Amino acid sequence: MNPESNVQANPALGSASGFTADPTAGGQAATSRYASVFRPGLFDGKTVVVTGGGSGLGRCTAHELASLGANLALVGRKLEKLEAVGAEIARVYPEAAGRVSLHACDIRDEAGVRGAVADVLARHGAIDGLFNCAGGQFPAPLDRISLNGWNAVVQNNLHGTFLMAREVYTQHMRRHGGAIVNMLADIWGGMPGMGHSGAARAGVWNLTETAACEWAHAGVRVNAVAPGWIASSGMDSYDDHYRAVLRDLKTKVPLQRFGTEAELAAAVVFLLSPAAAFINGTVIRVDGGVPNARHSWTLQPAERGEVYNGFPQYVPPSLFADAGEAAGAEDAAEAAGATDAARAAEAKPSADSSDA
Repeated sequence: MNPESNVQANPALGSASGFTADPTAGGQAATSRYASVFRPGLFDGKTVVVTGGGSGLGRCTAHELASLGANLALVGRKLEKLEAVGAEIARVYPEAAGRVSLHACDIRDEAGVRGAVADVLARHGAIDGLFNCAGGQFPAPLDRISLNGWNAVVQNNLHGTFLMAREVYTQHMRRHGGAIVNMLADIWGGMPGMGHSGAARAGVWNLTETAACEWAHAGVRVNAVAPGWIASSGMDSYDDHYRAVLRDLKTKVPLQRFGTEAELAAAVVFLLSPAAAFINGTVIRVDGGVPNARHSWTLQPAERGEVYNGFPQYVPPSLFADAGEAAGAEDAAEAAGATDAARAAEAKPSADSSDA
């Protein structure tokens, strides 16, 4: 499908945007099919595991994969969120209703992960792809992060990613091949204010490069995506102070806007697809050029541009409407927000960013 069919003028952004989402998931958007740029049937007969599939980037990617024919195994900490996404997919893609399985699992728990992967194989018979989307963090300077808080985030973002990848590899991909896509973040140059997550995501990056080498002989490709400030539901989990910080971030982006969930999902789907058969051990940044901004250069307001949003069921973060940046929910849906990450309390951190 031609991506040009998914864009329209957006005077508020001085660019173009995709489908205007219906935040209530009612009306036509409730049953509108995903407008993927990839060909229909691309993942027919393939099974993909999506961790953090209960909301945010995991939810969006699951919808796109379902639209392309994939069998889906959604993994997340909260079964009710997985059930909601499963019901959405069944409503939009009735033909996919029997191809989606739900697996409640804390990705930090080794036995739980091992059991969840075994259950996926018992249900689907194969695992052809894994999107390690689950994770979580909370904003705090390094000197105010307790050991408990540090461990919670590192266990989520690094240990959980490792456990899922290892089990998928040892239980199936070592003998059959496959593709793994891990989740990074805008970690380049450090991650002030979220040092625990930056350290964990940097570990995931090295894990990705290492696994890409060690597992390539088995036909397993391991890559990563690094989202910048993507408008996703995780933004609504932050406190008022950090929400105010997030609202101003688009001025730090060379493209002068926030990303959409669909723009990140497209990168994931590409890396899982046959078109990426010779791509291994790399990362795709989806960040509007943030690491390329320099203090010596004043970023100019965007005069034109294009936004891709092929996800009709997209629900924008409420903070845009709260900030008065949008006249209503439609404008908020077009505006887009920050990194898809849940705020986790130190005593009980979020198990994954899509379950916040």
